[in-house]
Amino acid sequence: MYICNPIFSIKKKKILFSLILITLAFLLFQGTIAEALCIKDNKANLRQGPGKHFKKQWTVFKYMPFKQLGKKGNWIKVRDLEGTIFWVYKKLITKKYMCAVIKNDKTKLRQGPGTKFPEVEWSPIDKFFSMKVLKIKNSWVHVEDSVGDRAYVYRPLVWIQ
Repeated sequence: MYICNPIFSIKKKKILFSLILITLAFLLFQGTIAEALCIKDNKANLRQGPGKHFKKQWTVFKYMPFKQLGKKGNWIKVRDLEGTIFWVYKKLITKKYMCAVIKNDKTKLRQGPGTKFPEVEWSPIDKFFSMKVLKIKNSWVHVEDSVGDRAYVYRPLVWIQ
């Protein structure tokens, strides 16, 4: 005959409930804090802190992707593909579309989704070249640069946000 220990059942329920709460909190935290965003203006200055009085660390161009980490007033705290943290002015970014940045120098861009397609005229390109993502199909990404030129790039060669 099996006798259920009511104290053991309560402890198990409390542990299970706690694990569910922790998991939900983690998922909510991840979804609201680490959001993808892109630079929407032709260029943007990235700063050490949230304000124009902070040192400019890098100037990036249209379609540069970032992960949003936080916010202070009109300034957004972001992380780039290498994990470096910056601050960018809120009006320079958008979440309306995805962007990609090249991970390595001498990356080939193609006229179609595969290595059988020839390279575009402006290929190869170097690390940190940013583009708007038009479509992702299997292992290939259809992209557009800031002047409207389009190409395909092999998915593992870009960081997409």
